Amino acid sequence: MIWVDLARSVLSLAPAGIAILVVGVNPGSGQLWPLIGFAVVGVIGAFADALRWVFTRYRITASHVELRTGVFLRVHRSIQRDRIRSVNIEARLRHRLSGLRVVNIGAGQQAVDGESALKLDAVSTAAARALRDEFLGPAGAFGPAGTSSAAPGRPGGGDGATGSPGPGDGEPSRPGPGHSEPGAPCADRPLTVFARFDPRWVVYNMFNSWAYVLAVGFGWGTYWLLDTFGVDVGGFVSGLLDWESLGWAGTAAVAFLAATVLGAGGLAVTYFLEYGNFELARVPGPEGTMLRTRQGLLTTREVNRDENRVRGVQISEPVLWRWMGVSDTSLITTGLSLWSMSQPAAILPRGPVSVTRRVATEVLGAEEKPLHAPLTTHPRAALRRRLWWATLTTACTALVLLWMAVTGVLPYAAIWAAAALWPCALGAAFVAYRALGHTVSGAYLVTRSGLLSCSTTVLRRSAVSTVVIRESLLQRRLGLRSVSTMTAAGYGGYDTPDIEARESLDFAVRAAPGLLDPFLTEKSAPEGKN
Repeated sequence: MIWVDLARSVLSLAPAGIAILVVGVNPGSGQLWPLIGFAVVGVIGAFADALRWVFTRYRITASHVELRTGVFLRVHRSIQRDRIRSVNIEARLRHRLSGLRVVNIGAGQQAVDGESALKLDAVSTAAARALRDEFLGPAGAFGPAGTSSAAPGRPGGGDGATGSPGPGDGEPSRPGPGHSEPGAPCADRPLTVFARFDPRWVVYNMFNSWAYVLAVGFGWGTYWLLDTFGVDVGGFVSGLLDWESLGWAGTAAVAFLAATVLGAGGLAVTYFLEYGNFELARVPGPEGTMLRTRQGLLTTREVNRDENRVRGVQISEPVLWRWMGVSDTSLITTGLSLWSMSQPAAILPRGPVSVTRRVATEVLGAEEKPLHAPLTTHPRAALRRRLWWATLTTACTALVLLWMAVTGVLPYAAIWAAAALWPCALGAAFVAYRALGHTVSGAYLVTRSGLLSCSTTVLRRSAVSTVVIRESLLQRRLGLRSVSTMTAAGYGGYDTPDIEARESLDFAVRAAPGLLDPFLTEKSAPEGKN
């Protein structure tokens, strides 16, 4: 890790050195200050990494995994081994070049709670694999429970791992009889491979709103860097086209097209870097099997998910790309944070919905294939409700525009924007209505809804812990109800909106078999009638 930090410091100083020695920028000019700031941040970060490595120890006991770190503020974290839900291995380029890995040990914490996973940064590749096998490997393959086969080294040792004092003796634990050597491949042989990297899927990952954010950030960074080295970027852009003859509309069109091409190209590169060498496979686990994803060219990442904790899958189709058949696929499972930027619940990159449905069906292993089951159409009253809301939203917008026109904030012509908004809102209402659907297929509940992202959720009925049936005033007038199924996995609850009121209770009973039985009573027939 010390060599990695040294290389990081040298690289952070390189731009400033090139600007002074090669380009000839005056060291006292204001153009050099951003590069100096970049160098200072890089050196401080490398020094902080070195201090963290020197003052970090971890220990594996029969019942806990402990981490002690910190220089001025000492932090001692501990996770019970039976609470471990995930062990993920990551490696940035600088880690890979030096044979190091980062091991994230999670206990089902949520990022919104401000709690992070126990992270072992800069352990050797062999130690990282051994730690993963220790906690997630097949039962009985690594000797008695609670003994460590990771054999991590001491600070300054040959493998560059953080120190691991044994329980009470101050020395690293070593493999005992019956243990596999570090990095043993017994847990690396997949039972089933569901999907691998497909370069053709780059088309599905090139077009979204982040393309323009990426284009603006890249453009600004390029302009700042070239301007620092004395390049007249503004003059170069001005000489490309006759901007005065194009006018503001033509200039905006050219800028939009350039941002689209630049952003799409950036997202394409990001796709190959992030999902290169991707593989989704089922591998042995401590109490069954696990779903493992491996991905990344420069920064590699491996995520293992215990299939005993999987409660279903969810396929989301963004509305603007639905015509391309684009979809995102994630698991409904316990022990993973859905709010993490790394998206540990996602099992496939964005790809064609036909392939994601097939892979999700194979992952579930359900004979009835719930993702291919026909869905029940919702009543026309559900469409009328959405049309009412679209009209009400348009009317409120028109009133706001009218008030701003009367007060002189906007011209009266701006009120026509509400007239243009109404057909768009009505079209969105039809799209949202066509997305509705639900059914019960064997052991699974299937529900579909959503406008901006049409989500098809397949949830195991035995995992439903609570059922909520509710109706608003408008729903009551239209004869509709919404049924929400709660589970201790995923987002916690999944809605099936606007079911016909007479069918809502029957659907709720079927969605959670046996859950509502103590609360059901049969209506007695009136006297004189059978």
